[in-house]
Amino acid sequence: MRKLILVLFVLFLAWHWISAPDADFSEQLAKVIEPQTAINGLAIDRPPRQIGLDSDQPLRIDNVVIRFRAEFGLVARVLGRRDYRWDSWSELSPMDLALGWGPMSDPGILSSIDMRQNGRFYFWRVDEFPIPRQQIEHSSANMHIIPASPVLLDALGDIEAGDELRMTGYLVDIDRADGSYWRTSMRRSDTGDGACELFLVTSMMRF
Repeated sequence: MRKLILVLFVLFLAWHWISAPDADFSEQLAKVIEPQTAINGLAIDRPPRQIGLDSDQPLRIDNVVIRFRAEFGLVARVLGRRDYRWDSWSELSPMDLALGWGPMSDPGILSSIDMRQNGRFYFWRVDEFPIPRQQIEHSSANMHIIPASPVLLDALGDIEAGDELRMTGYLVDIDRADGSYWRTSMRRSDTGDGACELFLVTSMMRF
């Protein structure tokens, strides 16, 4: 029995180490990113607010260059959360959140839609449309989340499907010294590859 408990304890520690996100990048961001942005007029029945930025001043952290495309904020319901540990971007973005606003924040509507996340994508299917397809596509999105501090990283670790969140920060593009890059969507109406927002989160509140 004692041997079984020891084995289970070792397995628990291994699982915790594998699943726990790395805070190194968020620690570096916390030194250079302001703690929040002021975006007013956010509500769960309204689409996200986006304010374009013209700044050509990128942020450089080690081999990563971050370009700020827009201030961004929303109030949304969490449709799903997917953590990433081993893909090539997990150090920067340890999780994706599928988020819904407007009709896609309504639990009655969501009960008719099957959703899942995999491979940095968000998928949905219906047997019968509870709302028009365009409303589903324009009122929900899969967002690659970049926490701007270890505090936010820890707080995001408690998020579950069904939660309501207020989040503000920036939409960003990322380039790395090895030539790899990641680009944010700038529209809520796009779908498929390239339609996800790359969201550097500087403040979050759960209702």
